[in-house]
Amino acid sequence: GNVGEVEVVNTELLEKLLDIGICPVVSPIGTGMGDEKDVAYNVNADVAAGRIAGELRAARALFLTDIAGVLNKNMELLPSLSCDEVDGLIEDETITGGMIPKVSYATGAVKLGVGGAFITDGRVPHALLKEVLAGGAAGTGSGGGGTFVSL
Repeated sequence: GNVGEVEVVNTELLEKLLDIGICPVVSPIGTGMGDEKDVAYNVNADVAAGRIAGELRAARALFLTDIAGVLNKNMELLPSLSCDEVDGLIEDETITGGMIPKVSYATGAVKLGVGGAFITDGRVPHALLKEVLAGGAAGTGSGGGGTFVSL
């Protein structure tokens, strides 16, 4: 199929649904623009989620993965990182492979205005609840089930 990138997010519809208490579930299928308006594009779910969260200026973005979160070179969990720290860890090859896109989407969302992004181990029972509800007033998660990315 056709693979696309997110150029524009129609936040108006999403905001109207949120305003009336409906939590929309978004399928990452995009449409072309101009002459390609009838073409459907598959968009990476993490790309779509990060961009939508950023455009909505969401309080948090959540990214599930199948590892503990962002790990250092000793394979130990890094519970929190700034966007600048993420860039440095990519540069020194601490963050490699499939984690690079995940942290890139997380930092992109944060740079667009999201308050912070969780990269959370989806294998942990109740991982999302643990991260979203833990961390006290700062809302930075428990640190035990993933990595919190902020400015």
